[in-house]
Amino acid sequence: MRNNKKVYVIGTGVGAETLTPEAREALSKAEVLIGPQALLEQYGDGLKPTFPYYLSNDVARVIESEPAEVFAALVSGDVGFYSGATGLSEALAAYDSRFIPGVSTVNAFFAKLKLPWHDAAFVSMHGRKMNIVDTVRRNKLTFCLTGKNVNDIGTYLTKAGLKHIKTHVGENLGLPDERIYETDAESLVFGSYPPLTVLLFDNEACDDRTLSGLSDGSFSRLQGVPMTKSETRAIVLSKLNLRPTDICWDVGAGTGSVTVEMALGVYYGHVYSIERREDATKLIEKNCTAFHVGNVTIICGEAPAVLETLPIPDAVFIGGSGGNIEGIVNAVLSKNPMARIVLTAVTLETTSTAFGVLKKVGLTPDVVQLNVAQSKEAGGFHMMEALNPVTIFSAGGA
Repeated sequence: MRNNKKVYVIGTGVGAETLTPEAREALSKAEVLIGPQALLEQYGDGLKPTFPYYLSNDVARVIESEPAEVFAALVSGDVGFYSGATGLSEALAAYDSRFIPGVSTVNAFFAKLKLPWHDAAFVSMHGRKMNIVDTVRRNKLTFCLTGKNVNDIGTYLTKAGLKHIKTHVGENLGLPDERIYETDAESLVFGSYPPLTVLLFDNEACDDRTLSGLSDGSFSRLQGVPMTKSETRAIVLSKLNLRPTDICWDVGAGTGSVTVEMALGVYYGHVYSIERREDATKLIEKNCTAFHVGNVTIICGEAPAVLETLPIPDAVFIGGSGGNIEGIVNAVLSKNPMARIVLTAVTLETTSTAFGVLKKVGLTPDVVQLNVAQSKEAGGFHMMEALNPVTIFSAGGA
């Protein structure tokens, strides 16, 4: 049953001068103001009752308990962009509510920079965990709301090889101490920034391709550390059938070539790269930096022991097993019986073991044997040189 009380949810913009006429009229009609203390101090008249609450349930509780008929719930910026208004529509369902938009930090910042924003990506790192690196890698312009974490954002981008990205910084937009300037991502690591800081990254070399079968020569190598070769990688990635949000494991990651291609494909997800050799983990990190991926966690340890604490995987590649294929497969399926598993084998013994293990756990694998020959210059001619055959098993998944 709808209550007769009226609630205005008001986006207050980025300062008093940006408050819209519609918002001003709603404020004048309201008998009670609810919102963050800073907004109440700015827009309260000292006469109307105020309540310093911004969480949806708290706002609804005030409206329910107060005898007034008209309320204003104040939020900074706009009501629809990472706003305190989130959840209010549902919480206020019993009342006659109206949402009044305001000038967001996006509008204000782009206008001050004299830039269009229709093609930009928009993210928030304010109290949220997300993969800022891959958003910046894939987009020409990335607008970012921050909290007290600007230094961390700079560290993420620098570690991923994006330290030279042009960065516009906006501090305290709409306030007397507003400051707007240009720097680079690496400089963010060392500066001091107020909580009300926004960033705009301008990546002239953005690349949103999802690549597979990358050239073997594009990866750094280390003597004795194996690498899944380009042609094999292309088939492995096709069999994994990754979605952008997938959580992936790369077990026995070696050089990290599959880790990198997984990470490029699951740009909203995450890759856990497991390798028992410490020198190889440093190599994986180097290759991740070269391809500007920021959604990889590298773990030095022996599988299946280290798999127990990892998040539930959607897709798993087993490129190296240390002779414990059964233990690794069981660890995967104990986490997610519907995980997609792809496994490669180069010896007859591993091929036989892999087939037997997958059958034992109730999976009927699709098996492909890949025989590749690459051209090689011989005098004034070219001849084909065969690589070792690779058997690729794929099983499970929805």
